[in-house]
Amino acid sequence: MAQNSGANPVIIVKRFLREHLSLLQLLGWVVIFAVWYLITNYGIINTHVLPTPQKTFNAFKEMKREDNLGRNILFSVRINLLGYLKCIIGAIVFGFAIGLNPTMRKMFSHQVSALRFVPITAMMGIFIAISGLTIATKINFLAFGIWVYLVPVVVQRIDEVSLTHVQWKSVIARLSDDIRILVGISWTYIIVAELAGIQGGLGSLIFLGERQSNVGKVYGVIFIIVAIGIIQDILFKLLDRILFKFKYQ
Repeated sequence: MAQNSGANPVIIVKRFLREHLSLLQLLGWVVIFAVWYLITNYGIINTHVLPTPQKTFNAFKEMKREDNLGRNILFSVRINLLGYLKCIIGAIVFGFAIGLNPTMRKMFSHQVSALRFVPITAMMGIFIAISGLTIATKINFLAFGIWVYLVPVVVQRIDEVSLTHVQWKSVIARLSDDIRILVGISWTYIIVAELAGIQGGLGSLIFLGERQSNVGKVYGVIFIIVAIGIIQDILFKLLDRILFKFKYQ
């Protein structure tokens, strides 16, 4: 009975929330914002470099009023999720093909290792030249930017499973942490993608804030991206606990 209770998704969610929502964690954020308030309001740091919390908060209201903030957030989240999903499928298929087939491994092992050194930001122009300046191009660029890191990791995780017959669930369970960590990189590349031909998104708002010399708007968008990233990270961890319960027993 106790075992069944522990496997219940509702129980898992409650335990997870207790672990990740504590007073000490909240206090950590309070300290950070207090330091930010003090160093910007008492002249310790130039507010042209780091805006005050008040100025950043006003920038949120300005973007909501003038720049359709909600639509731009949804635009970036959509590109992020679609690109990431495309990347995961492609990396797992290609990684398993390389990792499980000795001939393929001998042919492409060096190329797979070399993928990590591809200068991703320089590739945006190539993607535009191939398929034009479209949303699909940006999604494909984002997917490729994560794919080059994830494929070698898939092969490595397959090697770590010390079985003659690689168990799909064991490899995916190991990969789930790698996939979660790479979400941070995806937000770096999505900004690069959105700056190419302004079509919307948080990257375009950063560009707009820089052009207007509105440092509050720039930092406001950065905080939004960080907040989205934290939420994504929490959801990934929670999903990992639900799907791969054996990792936490």
